[in-house]
Amino acid sequence: MIATNQHIEEELIPILEKVSDPEIPVLSIMDMGVVRSAIIVNGIVEVSITPTYSGCPAMDVIGDDIAKALKEHGYESKVKLILVPAWTTDWITERGRKALREYGIAPPLTPDADKDALLGDKRIVKCTNCGSTNTKLVSQFGSTACKALFKCEDCLEPFDYFKCLK
Repeated sequence: MIATNQHIEEELIPILEKVSDPEIPVLSIMDMGVVRSAIIVNGIVEVSITPTYSGCPAMDVIGDDIAKALKEHGYESKVKLILVPAWTTDWITERGRKALREYGIAPPLTPDADKDALLGDKRIVKCTNCGSTNTKLVSQFGSTACKALFKCEDCLEPFDYFKCLK
C-alpha cells in the first residue's frame, strides 16, 4: 500500500530505494513507507519522512542517509520530519513484508489480530523459521520498541514480530 498523499518524483525513487532502514537493513525506507514525499523545488530535493514511532531514534540517521544518497547523485536536499498523519504498518510494501519474513521478523498482522497475539489470546503469529503458528509471546518488546519477542513452541526458535500500528 502507498501512503496517502505520497508524491515522489520518478527519478528519485531508485535513489531512495537504496537507503536502508538502519534498524532493519534488509528494508529500504521506501519499503517501510516512511517517505511521504520527495520533490525537486528550485534544484533542491525536498524529502518529507514520517517516523514509525514518535521519537524513533532511527529518524536522524535516516535523514542523514537520505541527504548522503542524494548528494552522491548530485542533488542538494532538505529532509523534513512530519508527524501527521501518523505512520501505519499498512504502508509497509509487500516486498517489505517478504523481506521482514526472510530476515526473521514476522510482519505485522491486522490491529485486532495484533491485540490478540500480544495479549496471548491467540496463536496467530507465524514462526519465521518453520512457519508454525504454535508460538507464544515472550516479551512485549523485542530488539526495538516497535517489535515484540516471540518464541516458536515447535522449533524453539525466538523471533521478533513487528507490531501493527493503525
